[in-house]
Amino acid sequence: MIHGWRLVGVLSVLMGAMTVGFIAGHGWDAEGIRLAIRATARTSLVLFVMAFTASALADLLPSEATRWQRRNRRYLGVSFAVSHFIHLGVILALASVDQALFWKLTNISTIVLAGSAYLFIAAMAATSFDRTAAWLGPRKWRLLHLVGGWYIWISFAVAVGKRVPLDRFYWPMAALVLAAAIVRLLAMSRRNRRQAAIGAS
Repeated sequence: MIHGWRLVGVLSVLMGAMTVGFIAGHGWDAEGIRLAIRATARTSLVLFVMAFTASALADLLPSEATRWQRRNRRYLGVSFAVSHFIHLGVILALASVDQALFWKLTNISTIVLAGSAYLFIAAMAATSFDRTAAWLGPRKWRLLHLVGGWYIWISFAVAVGKRVPLDRFYWPMAALVLAAAIVRLLAMSRRNRRQAAIGAS
């Protein structure tokens, strides 16, 4: 399997090519940009969930696949950041091409929620390197990635949840968001029980 920074490079190239393909295939108009927005939203969600659940799945369902996922958690997270900043780029492209449509599809509260998520994404990506992680320190690093991960999860839950009643195509995405939280919470509960048992013994 591809792993490490090579994984980030391959995924980045594929996502960039996909985005350009969607937009160019529709004559560089608003419809093509909207297709690219939807596509990058989906790649972002999948990559986020893979990074968000990596350790939990390796604990709950140990296998070669989940061990690979945990070993590459950092690189999946950085790939998610790349995907989501491409997503931001095509959103800004839509705003420049059709401002009326842009404001029809969003509002200030959504921009504030998403903007805060992007700050966490940028901070988490910046501290995904050994030197910056060491500079931040293990305690602050864990806090940043814990709080940031759950905040990004909330932003996905809100963004997908409000679209579920409008389009059943969002049901699989909603199920994936919910499953990610369940996996994390189950793994957390299991670790707490294990630590309690060790303490009792």
